Parts: sequence; structure tokens; C-alpha cells
Amino acid sequence: MDGIEAYWIWFAVGLVLAGLEMVLPGVYLIWLAVAALVTGVIVLVSGPPALMQVVCFVFLALIAAFSAKRWLRDQPILSSDPLLNNRLGRLVGQTARVTEAIEAGSGRVRVGDGEWLARGPDLAVGDRVRIVGSHGSQLLVEPLTLIGDEGTAPPVG
Repeated sequence: MDGIEAYWIWFAVGLVLAGLEMVLPGVYLIWLAVAALVTGVIVLVSGPPALMQVVCFVFLALIAAFSAKRWLRDQPILSSDPLLNNRLGRLVGQTARVTEAIEAGSGRVRVGDGEWLARGPDLAVGDRVRIVGSHGSQLLVEPLTLIGDEGTAPPVG
């Protein structure tokens, strides 16, 4: 190539791909960037013909992508908040109030400022429930028993 050395082109491609990785979602372009930068180093050191440079880039990209896939499968990135995108999972353990009687196992409950479909034992409107899980978009609830609600005084001592 006249005017510009081939290794500068590979370095530029690698840096552009790395920059795109920061802008676009996913973790794929970084491995192509690594392959382009390594190809640039190989071209700087040995100066192979253009076709060999492209073949080298393709093989390095495949090796980098599949190696990263295997490494990430074996050592997944753990989230500091595993319920971040699990809205129903975040509601487990909270209390709610029945807004539509739960009959034949199905009704509605109010949690915070929203109403949710709920499954659980038959309960009347106004009863308090504890959210114990979720199934699809429905909350699984159980009756909430508070101290003194059973009609007997709590044991002393």
C-alpha cells in the first residue's frame, strides 16, 4: 500500500473496534479488536502479503471469540445485584393487601403503587399477604399472620 503502512491500518481498525465496543452493547467487538491489533503486530514484524493478513485476522478473530466464549462460560461474570432486572423477584418477602378476592387460587394484590395478579389460598379483600415467589407474571402469596392475629396472647418469658 502506498503512503500508509499496512500495520497502521490494522492498528486503526483495532482501535476503532475497541471504541465501538465501548459504545455498543455486548462483549463481542473487543475480541475482533484484539485480533486486529495482534494482526497489526504480526504485519509490523513480518510484513506478509495482504491476503495472508486477512487470513491471519480471521483466524485470530475466531480463536479470540471462541476462547472468550469458553472462558466466560466457565467463569461467568457474577452480578452484585442478581435481581436487578427481576422485578417480581424483588417483591419476594414484601407484604401486600388483597384488592380483588383470591378465589379458586387467583386474585389481585396491591404492592406499593401497583396491582399484581396473585395466586394463593382463598382470601377476602383487605387481607394482608406475604409474597413468597412468582410464577410467570403472577405473584405467589400466603396469608400474613401477625402476632396477636391468632386470637391468643403471645407466650411470656
